[in-house]
Amino acid sequence: MPPSNRRPAPATPQLNEAAQLADQLQAAGYTKRDIARIINRDASLVSQFYTKHKGAAFVPALTQILAAVQSGGITDPAELADIASPHITRRTTTSGTRARVRTKAVLITPTGTGTGRVAAQAIASGSTRLRPLIAEAARQQLRLAFTVRLAKTGYVHPSGSRTDSPGIRRDVIQRPDHSEERSYGSATTGGFDATDFAQRVDATGGDITAAVHQWLVDSGRIHPDAHITHLEVRTWRPR
Repeated sequence: MPPSNRRPAPATPQLNEAAQLADQLQAAGYTKRDIARIINRDASLVSQFYTKHKGAAFVPALTQILAAVQSGGITDPAELADIASPHITRRTTTSGTRARVRTKAVLITPTGTGTGRVAAQAIASGSTRLRPLIAEAARQQLRLAFTVRLAKTGYVHPSGSRTDSPGIRRDVIQRPDHSEERSYGSATTGGFDATDFAQRVDATGGDITAAVHQWLVDSGRIHPDAHITHLEVRTWRPR
């Protein structure tokens, strides 16, 4: 009988501990996106547990989450996030110092134009990644505008109401999930003073989501229990 020409199948790479724990959480009904939200990170990082063998710094937190699910019967992601938070530490360099977190540079052009947008995960943590943009806009004495997205029922005024946001450039954007995007401020209407807005952010301890929410409530545009799901901030230099 002639020898087989088939090559042996390549060995399956051994999963690291973070990936193994993530597998067990997925078996318990959580998606990678759920796990990412619980550890307050992007879903792409959880995928890198498998592809790039990352996640060692999250093993203690993942271990506590899994124990809470399997032994404690806790299933609510918010409760699991509270359990995970004290066990998440920044990774260290070989010298033992805290490693720097890589972040995208905040870009404001010479004309003062800058844009920053955040979604659900960043919204939940206060949209803090937008803070450098707002601080720089205040330093340069720029104007700014913002767009928020939330459920239609969260707005006080009906769609397209000029009482809500007169003269907005994009009007109202309807979304399939029964939410709407509405813009506040523009170069045409003058927008808002970035310095004043930065002070509002400082008053909330750096929580940009809370600062925007409070302004919308105080100005009678949204209901107090409305939940912002997306936020965009735009800047420009006044003429």
